[in-house]
Amino acid sequence: MRLNKGESLFRQGEEGPLFRIESGLLKVVRLHPDGGAFIFNILTPGEVIPHHSLISPKEYHGTAIALTTCEVTAIPADEWYGGMERDPARYREAALLLQAKLRMMQHRIDQLTALEPAEKLARLQEWFGAYVQDAPLGDLLTQEEIGQLLGLRRETVNRLLRAKKPQASRDT
Repeated sequence: MRLNKGESLFRQGEEGPLFRIESGLLKVVRLHPDGGAFIFNILTPGEVIPHHSLISPKEYHGTAIALTTCEVTAIPADEWYGGMERDPARYREAALLLQAKLRMMQHRIDQLTALEPAEKLARLQEWFGAYVQDAPLGDLLTQEEIGQLLGLRRETVNRLLRAKKPQASRDT
């Protein structure tokens, strides 16, 4: 299935199939009772999601929204879990998928533990650049979302992004 930027793949609290991301990026946000949203994950090609349901089914923990055009394949629960029961070696596949996500999250922790805000932003931009070369980070995420991913205030992100703009564009 194809998702355009801004379309939801699944919503927090719903139940449904697993998905394999073939291409594109998705963000996962947690919605709060007051209507606020907090971004807590970025999903990349090759991932099977939701991660917390790779071994046993559970409702979706957040809402997945396309950051770019995405190609996603639905994996029916009976196909995924039944396949594991028929072939226990498939548990290894799930373990490897979880390992890959854990390593990605370790990389994100490295971004968060950078001492200087500008370095945090540079590391996040570098990470995104590995997936989307032609779109600036600010075109994919709001300043608030960038701040949430980096543990920075939106105002700090705004200041950092403005400081990175070429001098010529600021003078015009």
